Amino acid sequence: MSMFLDHAKVHVKAGKGGDGMVAFRREKYVPDGGPAGGDGGRGGSIIFEVDPGLRTLLDFRYNRNFRGKPGENGMSKSMFGRGAKDTIVRVPPGTIVRNAETKELIADLTEPGQQAVVAKGGRGGRGNNRFATARNPAPEIAENGEPGQELELELELKVIADVGLVGFPSVGKSTLLSIVSKAKPKIAAYHFTTLVPNLGMVQTRSGEEFVMADLPGLIEGASQGVGLGIQFLRHIERTRVILHVIDMGGTEGRDPFDDYEKINKELESYQLRLLERPTVIVANKMDVAEAEDNLEIFKQQIAEKFGDEEAPRIFPISAWSTAGVAELLDYTAEVLKDTPEFPLFDEEEVESSVLYKFEENQEQFTIGRDPDSTWVLGGERLEKLFNMTNFAHDESIMRFARQLRSMGVDEKLRAKGAKDGDMVRIMTYHFEFVD
Repeated sequence: MSMFLDHAKVHVKAGKGGDGMVAFRREKYVPDGGPAGGDGGRGGSIIFEVDPGLRTLLDFRYNRNFRGKPGENGMSKSMFGRGAKDTIVRVPPGTIVRNAETKELIADLTEPGQQAVVAKGGRGGRGNNRFATARNPAPEIAENGEPGQELELELELKVIADVGLVGFPSVGKSTLLSIVSKAKPKIAAYHFTTLVPNLGMVQTRSGEEFVMADLPGLIEGASQGVGLGIQFLRHIERTRVILHVIDMGGTEGRDPFDDYEKINKELESYQLRLLERPTVIVANKMDVAEAEDNLEIFKQQIAEKFGDEEAPRIFPISAWSTAGVAELLDYTAEVLKDTPEFPLFDEEEVESSVLYKFEENQEQFTIGRDPDSTWVLGGERLEKLFNMTNFAHDESIMRFARQLRSMGVDEKLRAKGAKDGDMVRIMTYHFEFVD
């Protein structure tokens, strides 16, 4: 049986931008040629793309790390480095990507070929010809490339089926799926045969096609995580029409109407939206002796429950002898035509979080202390400046010092009690605090 994996964690790191170059023109008859160091190229981003041929996240079980390619360094004669190619990672339709730490939604990938940039490549560092000014016509400054974004991502797969079969274990969902489609679910007489959602392509008599999923048996308490609960409820979320399969023969000694109520309660406690979908009641096992009488009682109970409201249609079938199945599929295809897709998230949630939000009020830097009383500077913006500074050139170091001062690092250190000659560390780099 193929493994069905619907959850995975991966680590992505986009490519670093290429370093800018410090170079000067050396030409005959041109005294002290001007700066001629080119910029580095852009680092490669990591892009997830929907591949309709994939069904599971199994590939991510063995391959959890994705690294982008670095951009080419800048060259002399003001030549730019080449930008790196993006890394394309294929994912199945229905993949939801979240930031593993913040749980923020990054992308909801459903359409074949749809792409989302999950980690952006760093921009290339500027070469010294970018820093020339009237006051400093021959600068010895170049930037290193910006590091690419690095993230832990959580991937979750929600099967995209148009029609979902729900109902208690052993009411005949797998049997129904196996006769209407080419799916070969395991079928047995014990509860919880279906451990993964089985998908099948169904064709009606008129040639309409849709995807049907046999969603694993629910038991009371699934929404609290009892049994195989939540993981399976997850797969119902995208289905547009729910076929509620009920054992009308009462072969397990349960009452059909009671079954119907219990499953609805499960669906409701998981996510109220599930009950907004059109539901068709499938009265299965009509070949059993007591089924006819049970169906009459059931119809009355449904009529009482819904009163004047529109009650769901009831289709008596026998999955075993296929009686009534064709009519059920025709009706289901009709309902599908009139049922729009249900968005899983508010559109705004997806819109706002596909682009990384840079918090304005993010602290620009942090100050801590090592046990040996060295002052430690940290923070995303400061570390980025540090990474992009080329310490081989004095002018670059001076520029970095000016950037720190303008961020207010000196003042803050002084306020915390830093004295002339104290050691300060940024990542692996130590220098002396000069007051």
